[in-house]
Amino acid sequence: MISLNVNGKTMTVDVEPDTPLLWVVRENLGLTGTKFGCGIAQCGACTMLINGQATRTCVFPVSAAEGLDITTIEGLSEANDHPVQQAWQELEVPQCGYCQSGQILSAVSLLSQNPNPSDEDINIQMMNICRCGTYPRIRKAVHRASELWNNAAANLETKGANV
Repeated sequence: MISLNVNGKTMTVDVEPDTPLLWVVRENLGLTGTKFGCGIAQCGACTMLINGQATRTCVFPVSAAEGLDITTIEGLSEANDHPVQQAWQELEVPQCGYCQSGQILSAVSLLSQNPNPSDEDINIQMMNICRCGTYPRIRKAVHRASELWNNAAANLETKGANV
């Protein structure tokens, strides 16, 4: 039995320790928002956040995730109101949408580390493949998410100062 903390909830699964986390989350936990793409950690469709870091989970053994905080696209926000999700919706980023959960979680990881990324930062960090080629919209959405993210942080600071 392996105990996982997925989207803030502790869950126990009975699987082989070397089973990829992606399959455990999709098949055993029923969270199918994260997709399978290449199976060799190259495309990024399987990206989840592990302790806040974008991680390709198609090759990440479930046993290595025990005790770590795992966030899937379903756990990013209850109402799809995370700044990155808002930017994606506002700018209508997805075309087919298959890679978008991985793209969004990669953007969250990037913005957590660098709240004001340049185009070059985005190009370097956002290495997920989009077969539809929506890279210009993705880049624009990361910049928009940065604005929303920073505005939300500034609002929290202002509210805290007024308390």
